[in-house]
Amino acid sequence: MDRRGFLTGVGVVGLGALVGCSNDDPDPSPSTAATSASPSTSGPTPAQSVDPVVADTIADGINVPWGIAFLKTGEALVSQRDAREVVRVAPDGKKTTIGAVEGGNPSQAGEGGLLGIALDPKDPTQLYAYISTASDNRILRLAYDGRRLSDPKTILTGIPVGQNHNGGRLVFGPDDALYVSTGEAGDPDLAQDKKSLGGKVLRITRDGKASNGNPFDSPVWSYGHRNVEGLTFDAEGRLWAAEFGDKTTDELNLVRRGRNYGWPEVEGPSDDDAFTDPSATWTTDECSPASVAVTRSHAFLGALKGESLWVVPLDGSRAGEPKRFLQGEYWRLRTVAVAPSGDLWLTTSNTDGRSTPGRDDDRILRVTL
Repeated sequence: MDRRGFLTGVGVVGLGALVGCSNDDPDPSPSTAATSASPSTSGPTPAQSVDPVVADTIADGINVPWGIAFLKTGEALVSQRDAREVVRVAPDGKKTTIGAVEGGNPSQAGEGGLLGIALDPKDPTQLYAYISTASDNRILRLAYDGRRLSDPKTILTGIPVGQNHNGGRLVFGPDDALYVSTGEAGDPDLAQDKKSLGGKVLRITRDGKASNGNPFDSPVWSYGHRNVEGLTFDAEGRLWAAEFGDKTTDELNLVRRGRNYGWPEVEGPSDDDAFTDPSATWTTDECSPASVAVTRSHAFLGALKGESLWVVPLDGSRAGEPKRFLQGEYWRLRTVAVAPSGDLWLTTSNTDGRSTPGRDDDRILRVTL
């Protein structure tokens, strides 16, 4: 019987495990590191706990679902990484292809493709998309008339591209800027190079220019990142990022203006005040966090290699002890997003070439709290 057909719904504190070195999914190597919150930022668990349970499958047969952007109707636009198409998915599971996204010659393999998408909160007829080409990762703006995508315009180029570590998440902030997560494309030195757009969180305008108030007179907002694929704001306007580690430590980071998050000089917490410590950490075998969403004072992270939904209680800017849910029930879990209904939409990622997909993969699951 397909083990994805069941769920546990029971959270357990993660334990140390074998960890590894690589990209989305490190190869195992021995380590004694354990899942933990950073001692300097851990805080009390909020009074209201959550118990994530998969209520049903919203839709199936989707090609590597990566980005999710909700419409006021409760429907969502979902990007398909390898197909480079966007589908509109209704809460009842109806799927409609609304168009392909092309940004030049496509990257031939690896983790690139059509990645994150974001609807303009002030003008939902404008969709922003992060896409890989043979020469770079770039951001496009497309028109959306409620039925089809059209009129693509490139607004930002020059984000380093590679077989791995392409970042790709887009989110509008409460300050009206567009925030972009990037990877260092397999070249660790780029993360510390403030002139490079690789290994950063960027903050830009709707036209792709550096936003006013950026720390380095460039699109760069923070640096020293290895590969951030999760990016979200909480209700108080704090920016949280989920970041892939290398040999030892995956991270949940609270992203602040101009801060250096350490890669490749450090991985995980450090005694060096030049670097900002993560808020919560995991071994790379337990997690490989591909997304983060925040609701009800908890951060929710989809884990690829860890095949789990990780939940971290938040007390303001402090993170508590991570708990693990749905372990192994649906295999690789990628994107988690908060729907207008308050439920979570959670995508599997079993058609991405790193797993043996089931008959109905990939799927979007509805998770109640």
